[in-house]
Amino acid sequence: MAARFLEKKKREGAGKYYLVDALMLRSGLIMPYRGERYYLKEYSRNSSRGPRELFNLRHASLRNAIKRAFGVLKKRFPIISSLTEPSYGVETQKLIIFACCILHNYLRVADPNDELLAQVDAELMNDNDVHEEPPNPRESNEEFRRGELIRDGMTADMWANYQV
Repeated sequence: MAARFLEKKKREGAGKYYLVDALMLRSGLIMPYRGERYYLKEYSRNSSRGPRELFNLRHASLRNAIKRAFGVLKKRFPIISSLTEPSYGVETQKLIIFACCILHNYLRVADPNDELLAQVDAELMNDNDVHEEPPNPRESNEEFRRGELIRDGMTADMWANYQV
């Protein structure tokens, strides 16, 4: 649902948004609300109690889906997760990832390997890598306010749709 919301905002001309967890809030970087529940495990028994928790739940769900997809790709194609300095240019690196995605989608149909998914899911269940870092004082206060307005607008829209 969060992905559809972000895509809708993008079509409406609101721009691109990137999910982040520990960077300074800016107009294109959407981070969760600090001081609110965030991890998916925290929601297993209690549903969202307010708009900020709902936003954080959807942020965490979407971020988890993205991490799961890249986790499976990295396990299936080690070239993506290589720790050595890439000897390919940025454009070639993009094409490698694109080709890996196409091959992965083909293999999911021709020869599904649910063991990879299970491994990545197990790793994600133990993943608590949201780090609360203080905002960078060198960042523009105006940029922070713009990011806050965008996130608060998304939150209000999500809550209104959730209430219906």
